[in-house]
Amino acid sequence: MRALNNPVAEEDEDNLRFAKEVGIWCGVTVERVAHPDFPAGRAEDVWEHKKAMSFVHGAPCTTILKTGARQHWEKSNYVRWHVLGFTLEEKKRHERFVLTERANVLPLLIQHEMTRDDCAHMLAGAGIALPRVYGWGLPNANCLGCVKATSPTYWNLIRRTVPDVFQRRAVQSRRLGVRLVRYKGARIFLDELPADAVGRPIKIMPDCGTFCEERTDL
Repeated sequence: MRALNNPVAEEDEDNLRFAKEVGIWCGVTVERVAHPDFPAGRAEDVWEHKKAMSFVHGAPCTTILKTGARQHWEKSNYVRWHVLGFTLEEKKRHERFVLTERANVLPLLIQHEMTRDDCAHMLAGAGIALPRVYGWGLPNANCLGCVKATSPTYWNLIRRTVPDVFQRRAVQSRRLGVRLVRYKGARIFLDELPADAVGRPIKIMPDCGTFCEERTDL
């Protein structure tokens, strides 16, 4: 058995601690697999390369740094079975993955009817703390300043908790002409977002963090 992780530099550094502890708990070493064209795993580099940050059906950073990195690794490594992090809530995503990519997937969490909360409770029982970003109020442990998010609530939380990340997204999105946030029914640039603007409440919900293809209204 081999455990693989497709690293993205924009994730919080505590994710590395979390992956290491989970690997020790499972008795495996978590291997880091990056796309050969972007060995540093920087989403910012992908956005510059694509001259865009997000599209209707997802973001190029996911396509290249997650999906693309995995598929490139699979070209030179035989994989009999995939075990992915789809939980019970993600049954439809699992079915879509099987339909559009490959059928050799063992949906262990779904088969055992384990939800995201169940996974979090199991980890807590093993003495493994979830990535610290959940304590900041973020809804998942994927990239900080996720370019698929459009909610003012989310972006102002990023502005308060990691202001340097907010500033980097604001500068790059302005340069690339990308309006990342939706405010009062219109898409605007991050540097136009009032600091007190709010949208939908952010629900703190553990996320497996491996798949982030879909646009979110967080």
